[in-house]
Amino acid sequence: MRYYVVDAFTDQVFQGNPAGVCLADHRLDDQVMQRIAAENNLSETAFVVPQEEAYSLRWFTPKSEINLCGHGTLASAFVLHAVTHVTAEAYRFQTKSGLLTVTPVADGLYEMDFPAWPVRSVDVTPEMEAAFGCHILEAHAARDLLLLLENEAAVHDLRPDFAAIVCLPGGQDVVVTAKGDSYDFVSRFFAPAIGIPEDPVTGSSHSQLIPFWTQRLGKNRFTARQLSARGGTLYCENCGARVKIAGRARLYLKGEIFV
Repeated sequence: MRYYVVDAFTDQVFQGNPAGVCLADHRLDDQVMQRIAAENNLSETAFVVPQEEAYSLRWFTPKSEINLCGHGTLASAFVLHAVTHVTAEAYRFQTKSGLLTVTPVADGLYEMDFPAWPVRSVDVTPEMEAAFGCHILEAHAARDLLLLLENEAAVHDLRPDFAAIVCLPGGQDVVVTAKGDSYDFVSRFFAPAIGIPEDPVTGSSHSQLIPFWTQRLGKNRFTARQLSARGGTLYCENCGARVKIAGRARLYLKGEIFV
């Protein structure tokens, strides 16, 4: 099976979020995919299988399958378009989150069409503030727990307690965000319960960040930055029930997997 590692949401290797992409010619057993993802030990490994009208696309962390992954989707389209040279105006993927499309656009960008997740307000708890060691202005829930901090520096300087995050109600994944200084908004993403203490760049979290910041900033187009150690830039648009998330990618590795 052909295997690639792609750094997504960046135009340089060793930045952005590395995703494994496995191109298979037939459906794989779930247990095999999970073992491959654990062996790869990246935040996500994507499994791409051709079908008649679209590709089947599934994503696995080292511990479990997930229902949506932005950098794995971007990396999969990049491999098809720029590495294996499969020609298409847009790449269609059947996933656990429905049909997703990725369109190559100008300047090396790949634009993903994802579902939007409106957020609802929840109470800020002492356990949340203890887990992140800072004052939290607001808390909201969608697929993940979204926490609003005072400014970009507060997001950048976080030193979270991963064990405490796992113990938050529901063992939720958490996205922490603030208005940016040089970008419209910034964020970081933590998912220790599924084997990802901090994800370098999380496209899927922007399915809730984009509607959230549309309400705060009163506009529909954004440039966002994820402030992990590797860092990544995302170009975002609110389209109502859907969002568009664009980024660049670079190939780091290609090889073969023998199972």
